[in-house]
Amino acid sequence: MEPAILIITLLCGLLVSKVGLPPLIGYLGAGFVLFTFGIEDSSLPLLKQLADLGVTLLLFSIGLKLDLKSLFKAEVLATSSIHLVGSILFFIPVLKLLGMAGLEQLEGYSLNQLLLISFALSFSSTVFAVKVIEDNGDMKSLYGRVAIGILIMQDIFAVVFLTISKGDIPSIWALGLLLLPFTRPLIYKVFDRVGHSEMLVLFGLVMALVVGAWLFEAVGLKPDLGALIIGILLAGHAKSSELAKSMYYFKELFLVAF
Repeated sequence: MEPAILIITLLCGLLVSKVGLPPLIGYLGAGFVLFTFGIEDSSLPLLKQLADLGVTLLLFSIGLKLDLKSLFKAEVLATSSIHLVGSILFFIPVLKLLGMAGLEQLEGYSLNQLLLISFALSFSSTVFAVKVIEDNGDMKSLYGRVAIGILIMQDIFAVVFLTISKGDIPSIWALGLLLLPFTRPLIYKVFDRVGHSEMLVLFGLVMALVVGAWLFEAVGLKPDLGALIIGILLAGHAKSSELAKSMYYFKELFLVAF
């Protein structure tokens, strides 16, 4: 069945590309098509692993191109906060009215339950939005930097909420991650020594998947967030753009599984 999966994914990607949409949307559509045929990620565990890997490398690539100061600009903090509060205030009455109108799934929901659903609906898809910005070549434009900053702030809000709601407090060792910025000179020295060959790709994989994802997951934090932060730490290096280009095809390949 694996050949059919690849063929359907390719056809869906080509179809949406013809109408000017990112291929990633076609890959998502392929997932819906495959699901109707009874093919789920639980039956293909490797597919889920590849998808998670693609998202992790995508966020690592974002970090390599991101200026940390842009996250603390007024337009980013204000827009992300206003959007969050405004979305919640908008969706709560809408969901309540839908429940009163007879929508079975929303009948009898309490205010706290509606608040939770509204909070979830306030988030955007970082993966899709970043892919559109990246494919259009607008990563360094003003609107691109602001949009990515807002998306990352939304992810931070989500991490804080999930940590509180699940009651899974990160390990005390997570405080040690605050020392990561002080390791930048050492990381840069290693970066300088890897050269411009396949060692550069291997260095990127180690930084994204080991120092970033694995280390953060080991102390109870989101692995994707770790890859993003490590990418930001490397962003100031002269070869960060070269590393981002080297990781491009790995990221694109694994995002197909997303």
